[in-house]
Amino acid sequence: MFRQLLTLFASFFKIGCFTFGGGYAMIPIIRKEVIDKRRWVEKEEFINLLAVAQSAPGPMAVNVSIMVGYKIFRTRGAVAAFFGTVLPSFIILLVIAVFFSRIDENPTVNSIFKGMRPAVVALILQPVFAFAKGLKYWEYGVFIVIAAAIWLQISPVWFIAGGIAAGAGRTYWKTKRPTRP
Repeated sequence: MFRQLLTLFASFFKIGCFTFGGGYAMIPIIRKEVIDKRRWVEKEEFINLLAVAQSAPGPMAVNVSIMVGYKIFRTRGAVAAFFGTVLPSFIILLVIAVFFSRIDENPTVNSIFKGMRPAVVALILQPVFAFAKGLKYWEYGVFIVIAAAIWLQISPVWFIAGGIAAGAGRTYWKTKRPTRP
């Protein structure tokens, strides 16, 4: 059990070490690790975990790691995945905080950060395209309408609440309607 927890911790530690750009940029790397390499979760289940992680408070990548860890090893797995995900960022930020005053105005450092921006945008968009495969046409329409509304600064909370209500209503309608002979 300890060895498996260590593997879980190491997997998420590696993800945390080599991902820049926040939670969305981590998604393709987490997906590859937990679906393709380790086979800890199935693709459909991962999509569901992303939906729950997005609507839960806190950083999405951390929420996903906690849910994957919990699915595999319950509370111990959630704790191992959590620390694996956040420790690299904590250590890196601690080191940067100590030395940042020396590099704050360095043009080379500023150029490096500017050069990383396109890569981070690509990492954020990659899961969008990967998960869009297999959507129905009406789902593409919903995606476009919601993306446009968010771009117009309408709070995504309304869409999450609407999705919850629509899903609950659909389930209720399917289970409560009378069956026909």
